[in-house]
Amino acid sequence: MRLAAANPTGDITGKAPELCRLDAGTLARLVKRRDVSAREVIGAFLDHIAAINPTYNAIVSLRPRADILAEADAADAALARGEAAGPLHGLPQAIKDLAPTKGLTTTFGSPLFADFVPPADAIAVARMRAAGAIIIGKTNTPEFGLGSHTYNPVFGATRNAYAPARTAGGSSGGAAVALATRMLPVADGSDFGGSLRNPAAYNNIFGFRPSQGRVPSLPAPEGFFTQLGTEGPMARNAADLARLLSVQAGHDPRAPLSLDGSGHDYEAALDTDLKGKRIAWLGDLSGHLAMEDGILALCEGGLRHLADAGLVVEPHVPAFDFEALWQAFVALRHFMVGGKLKALYDDPEKREKLKFSVRWEIEGGQRLSADALYEASTVRSAWYASVLRLFERFDYLALPAAQVFPFPIEEEWPKAIAGRTMDSYHRWMEVVAPVTLSGCPAVSVPVGFNAAGLPMGMQLVGRPRDDLSVLQLVRAYEQVSPFPAVAP
Repeated sequence: MRLAAANPTGDITGKAPELCRLDAGTLARLVKRRDVSAREVIGAFLDHIAAINPTYNAIVSLRPRADILAEADAADAALARGEAAGPLHGLPQAIKDLAPTKGLTTTFGSPLFADFVPPADAIAVARMRAAGAIIIGKTNTPEFGLGSHTYNPVFGATRNAYAPARTAGGSSGGAAVALATRMLPVADGSDFGGSLRNPAAYNNIFGFRPSQGRVPSLPAPEGFFTQLGTEGPMARNAADLARLLSVQAGHDPRAPLSLDGSGHDYEAALDTDLKGKRIAWLGDLSGHLAMEDGILALCEGGLRHLADAGLVVEPHVPAFDFEALWQAFVALRHFMVGGKLKALYDDPEKREKLKFSVRWEIEGGQRLSADALYEASTVRSAWYASVLRLFERFDYLALPAAQVFPFPIEEEWPKAIAGRTMDSYHRWMEVVAPVTLSGCPAVSVPVGFNAAGLPMGMQLVGRPRDDLSVLQLVRAYEQVSPFPAVAP
């Protein structure tokens, strides 16, 4: 295949091999038609990773090049034999380092697991392999995914794609940066407290949090109460989001709360007329949330693009006790995170190797009473009822994806926003909690940059289980907004 001349702009996109600048859908079609080989694709990405990953530290546990290329050759041989190609056939994939990968080190960002090699893949990882993806390594994450700042004592910090002296966000920070810098064509991540949405906002890409249960998450020690975290896709366009989600999604009997429906038809159904659809702009929740100057204005600019496309945007904040909602989120997070990691805390030697936020969650869980847990769940239930009432009037909800712009990489977490003290390591990300607690599908879309060139994003939220409508809104947005095309 003859490729066009490289973009001479001098930015990351211009420096990347042309194959690395293509989206996942285009690459998959080229490989399937045998216009380009999987070996050529994989080789181009590995060369690009070797050139720029030392700067960004997004991809970790990279496998030996010879082993990866051998899998690419096997993918090409399969096509030569006439075997069917999956939607990710021959494409490189680096898995977030919270998801177990068979035969490949999975550290969870913790020194306690620095040498851990899982015996089996997580469900979503197995599905990506079955779809033809070639797993080249992992993407960096904070320790046990806690905190929206990707750094850990095993691999160090991941640097922002647009401002390397700043945080990449988290916990899918490595995935977001690898995607933004064209080290990957599409990326997987996971989200409990904004971990798909915040790093997407900080790196000018799309991060999609599916409906609760859309993507089964296993292995896990507990499968019935774990309802706030989910795996999902990150991409540079709507079609790639839909493509990866179609691979990840679908019921698995081992995950009792997983939903039916693979979403295999999402990519073909993205184009639809959304004129007249209504968006409720929740903003800063009537002043409840502290916001760094400039964020609301950028989000409102993004909404104007949608208004120009024929959607109706109306500021509207429901009457609700948002402080009680935040405290419910904190209690439920203590319960789920603390329970999962308690065995590490109970061992004094291991406890000393846990970072502060891990110990804080576990200790919070130990103090949690059954009454408090039940109260948190009733507050969450009341919020869900309030969200349903919102969707009687509106088709989508919108609010910022973060409360501060990417902060200096040396800073552990923002201690104050606009003069307000943050009382925990994650209070500065409170804006994502109402969406997490709703269980609704949501996406972070790029809304531009501040005067310092730092990116920001906005959450767009759809009705319960209506993932397709959110993907359709992403397609509409990318057609009217200039920001998704702005490369590092």
